[in-house]
Amino acid sequence: MSLRQRSSSSSIPNQASTAPPAENDLVSAKPSRPPPQTALSQALQSSANLANLLPTGTLLAFQILTPIFTNNGSCDAATRPMTLALLMVLAISCLLASFTDSLKCSNGEVHYGLVTRKGLWLFDNPDAAALPDLSKYRLNAMDVVHAFLSVVVFAAVALRDKNVVGCFYPKPGHEVQEVLDIVPIGIGLISSLLFVVFPTTRNGIGYPVTRDR
Repeated sequence: MSLRQRSSSSSIPNQASTAPPAENDLVSAKPSRPPPQTALSQALQSSANLANLLPTGTLLAFQILTPIFTNNGSCDAATRPMTLALLMVLAISCLLASFTDSLKCSNGEVHYGLVTRKGLWLFDNPDAAALPDLSKYRLNAMDVVHAFLSVVVFAAVALRDKNVVGCFYPKPGHEVQEVLDIVPIGIGLISSLLFVVFPTTRNGIGYPVTRDR
């Protein structure tokens, strides 16, 4: 008789353990939804994508040399002017790259050159028989606009870099921090909009050749 009572009593906690979970447990077990993306984070993401509008060589040099020249954002009296000189050289590189273009000859070779008022001045001497008409590559007003926008975009990307900001503004005030947070984003969004409205027709140095010309 005592054995039956023990067996029946031991089965009670097993039944309790197999009971369905409470409603509160089900609610807490549901995966939480990620917070919605704010407008500021979307703007930061769009400004980060501006790097695609810059020459790949200039962007690569910026990413590699900036931490070295700025000592990871801790500049002194010697590294600060060198960092400023580096940024000026890279900005000039973006400017000059906007006045270059490429062409693909009938034999499949790709040649690069400098855009002039008379046409494209090639850096090498390819076979003249395979060359198209170089006068259609002449300089126009849109090239000047894109050159200016490339420098502006590079300035926006540089102002969003923590090493550059830490070098020139190690302890920015409240107003300076607001300018550093707002101005690069505004410049980047306006410049990207202008690039969309006025797309470039050049495939210069540092830009991929996307079509036969």
